[in-house]
Amino acid sequence: MEACLLTALQAYLLGSLLFGVLVSKLFYHDDVRLHGSGNAGMTNVLRTYGKLPAVITTIGDVGKSVVAVKLGQFIFDSLLSGTGADFQPLLQPICGAYLAAIFCMLGHSKPVFFGLRGGKGVLVGAGAALATEPIACLVLLVIFLVEVAITHIVSLGSIIIAALYPVLTLCYWLWKGTDAASLVFITVCCVLMGAYVIWLHRSNIQRLKNGTEYRFGEKKKENQ
Repeated sequence: MEACLLTALQAYLLGSLLFGVLVSKLFYHDDVRLHGSGNAGMTNVLRTYGKLPAVITTIGDVGKSVVAVKLGQFIFDSLLSGTGADFQPLLQPICGAYLAAIFCMLGHSKPVFFGLRGGKGVLVGAGAALATEPIACLVLLVIFLVEVAITHIVSLGSIIIAALYPVLTLCYWLWKGTDAASLVFITVCCVLMGAYVIWLHRSNIQRLKNGTEYRFGEKKKENQ
């Protein structure tokens, strides 16, 4: 229980560091959430301020997720292995990484430091995948880039990889021979993350249905 609480707390606080907002405030004395889609994510930063701020935002949001995930795994490993030589934990330390990923995503979307208004968690999920399953992360990245190259719709690519993430994760850890309890825990975490990202994109889904969703490279439009 202690390991779960510490993992969740550190991940939520790290997730609450919104680099899109920090970049807009530090360099432009502005708040990116006042523009475009109203989100604090990389896409809105790119549309509002340009490429360099978007790159900084990407590095920051992916980086905080990697740190949170690695800390979560370390906490599980340290606290569970320190309970005695004869103690056999039900879950492997890697489960701490996925628990951290969930709460980092929650912090990113509902940040305590920025009025509970954040982003949609795609880069946080990317950082988690990079830190835990780099092969699956590479596959998801290729799928995302191909989709965006064809349709120029970033949100559609995000929704697709959110749906595929639990499937690829399950395949990855089956291939690694993970025990059943840890496999179930990891899969549930990834399903929750994927579903949450898709739910956060519900306005994008509506615009996709209406044919009004923003396409990468289009002129910026407010409130989209």
